[in-house]
This record gives sequence, C-alpha cells and structure tokens, in this order.
Amino acid sequence: MSTSAIPRRGVLTLVALLLVALNLRPALTSVSPVLGNIAEALTLSPSLQGILTTLPVLFLGLAAPLAPRLVRRIGPERSVFAALVVLAVALLARPYIGTLGLFLGTAIAGGCIGIIGVLLPGIVKRDFPRRVSIMTGLYTVALNLGASAAAGTTEPLRQLLDGAWQGASQGASYSPWQGALAFWLLPAVIAALCWLPQLKDTKPTRVPARRGARLRHDPLAWQVSLFMGLQSSLAYIVFGWLPTILQDRGLAAVTAGLALSVSILLQVSTAILAPWIGSRMRDQRTVLIGVMTLTLTGLLGCLYAPIDSIWLWIVVLGLGQGGTFSMALTLLALRAPDATTAASLSAMAQGIGYTLAALGPLLVGVLHDWSGGWNVVGFLVSVLGLGALVMALGAGRARQVASTQGTE
Repeated sequence: MSTSAIPRRGVLTLVALLLVALNLRPALTSVSPVLGNIAEALTLSPSLQGILTTLPVLFLGLAAPLAPRLVRRIGPERSVFAALVVLAVALLARPYIGTLGLFLGTAIAGGCIGIIGVLLPGIVKRDFPRRVSIMTGLYTVALNLGASAAAGTTEPLRQLLDGAWQGASQGASYSPWQGALAFWLLPAVIAALCWLPQLKDTKPTRVPARRGARLRHDPLAWQVSLFMGLQSSLAYIVFGWLPTILQDRGLAAVTAGLALSVSILLQVSTAILAPWIGSRMRDQRTVLIGVMTLTLTGLLGCLYAPIDSIWLWIVVLGLGQGGTFSMALTLLALRAPDATTAASLSAMAQGIGYTLAALGPLLVGVLHDWSGGWNVVGFLVSVLGLGALVMALGAGRARQVASTQGTE
C-alpha cells in the first residue's frame, strides 16, 4: 500500500469499517437511559438490572474465541457480515418478547459485537499496516459516535414515541421504550448493506487451530489483556450505570442521558490524539498512565463531587476514557509483529478482558442493592482503576509478543 495515499479499495474498506464501528456500542448504551422504564415495566430489581447491563459485556468476552473459528470457516469479511445480520435481528427482537427475550437478545447482541470487535484490529493491521494508529483512532471515533448517539437520543426518542402513541395505542401491549430500543437495528442494517462489497473474492483464512496457544504463556499478552479488561470494566460501569447514578443525585432523566452522551462524544478527541502521541513516543506508558488518571478522577468526581460541578467531571471522564480505550486497541496492533498475531492477541485480550469487564457492572448492581446507595461504588472503581494503572506499566513497554504465525 502506498505511503502517500490510500488506494480506492482502501477508502471503501475504511468507510465500511467506520459504519461497522458505529454499531459496536448502541446495543449497550441505549439501555441505561431507559433502564428505569424497563425496570418498572418488567419489575426488575437492582440486581437484575445489574445482570442486564452485565450480559452484553460478558458475551463480548465469551464470544471472542468464536471469531478465529469463523475466520477459518468463512473468512473475516463474511464473519463481520454474519455478525451484523444477527445483531440486527437481536436488536429487533429483544424489546418485544418479554423479560427472557430482553436478556437473551441483549446477550446475543453482545456476542455479535464481541466477534466484530475481535476481527477489526486484524483487518486494520492487514489493510492499513503503515497507518495502524490513525486508523484505529478513526474507527474508535466512529465507535464513540455510535455510543454517544444511543446514550443521548434513546430517552428523547422514547418520549417522542410516548407522545405519538398516546391515544393511538390505547389497549396496546407495547411501550415507547420498546420502540426506542428497537430503533438501533437500523444502523446495523445500513452497515451490513455497505459491508456487502467487502465480501467479493474473500475466502476463509487457513490458519492452524491452536495458533494462539503461545500467547497464553506470554506475560506481555496477559498485561495487554488485563489492561483491556480493567479499563473496559470502568467503561461499562459508565455505560450501564452513570445515568441512573446521576438521576439519583438529582439530574432529570434526559439530562442524565445527555451527560453520558457528552462524555462519550468528548472521547472522540483523545481517541485520535492518544494513539497519535503514543505511537511517536519510545513507549506508551506515559500516555496510558495519563489517560487512566483522567478516567479515574472523572468517575470519582461524578460519584462524589457536588452535583453543580458535574459537567466538569463529565468532561474529565470523557477525555480519559477516549484515550484509554483507543490505546487499549492500539496496543493490540503495536504489540503484535504481524496481522496473524494481532488477530490472535485481539481474540485473547478481548476474550479475557471483556469477561473480566463484565464483573464491573454486575458488582455495581449488587453493591447498590446491598448498600442502598452509591458511595461504596467509589471503592470498586478505585480498585479497578489502580489495577489498570499497574497493568499499563507492563503493557506500555516497547516490546512485542511472540509471533503466532505458522505455529501449531
């Protein structure tokens, strides 16, 4: 690939990647703004609400090992397409088939997102080998935009549907929150249609089934994986619980959803800036420590600072989390010597990382149910944040994991 310009095929691939990335968070961030309505309609306790916010994150991790198997059978492009189609079906069905359907659909959506998330770093490493950091930043921006849009517009959409259905829906068995959740299947359908040209002339990738086994004995791979998991745990606590926390602290539902949306939108700046700076430094430890410190400071401010100052902490939190997530993804490419190893490291880091991350939202629900408040949550996020800082010191070193290319 030319170093001066991206060829037409590369531009089309990039556009398609960005549209796919837009769908990697709305299934998660669309739930928390209307969680109170869901809980009231389906009689969900705080613990069950915690499970609902945990399920997609858990299945992000549990589904990650399926990605290499799909690649071996049908290739990476067809794997992404299949996951998008199943994601759209899950998003359509989950609001309308009762409590069990809500939990099942949310789990399936999380699994589809997990598979796509594993595949994208390998595709970026393969198609844009000399622009890994900037391309990772761009699709992280798209991911953040999708997350922000869902967080900020789901509650207003519910209110809009509520007004439109009043009178017209007398005796109907559906509620406005169901339509607001189902709306997010549309971006998945659009992305799947735009991804179709990528399926031309693609073939299954013939790789040894056990190629990633070497990584499980590599300390650096574990440090990258644990950093991914710990920073993700904080992110999904924010996605799943921040609007509820802010409402309990006195903000209106729309304002609380807007606060989450603004925080995610602010991630766009550091999602690009942090990898750009990090890739030009001798190693990435300084950048990782900086963005993790911002994240922890902002989250503790949202929990404990006077509510009048909440927008300051929302800004700090957004700037921190944009950098932590984009750096976690960038490490998957920087710490791998080739595209094959990048795909294996991505599967390991996201499989282990997201399974670990699922504990965060679940523990928040359990702790809130047990204590009746949010003060104890600060201890949990402090432990997770400090753990991520420790892992950053190892994962940020200028080293690479052992190549898995051609290993049995």
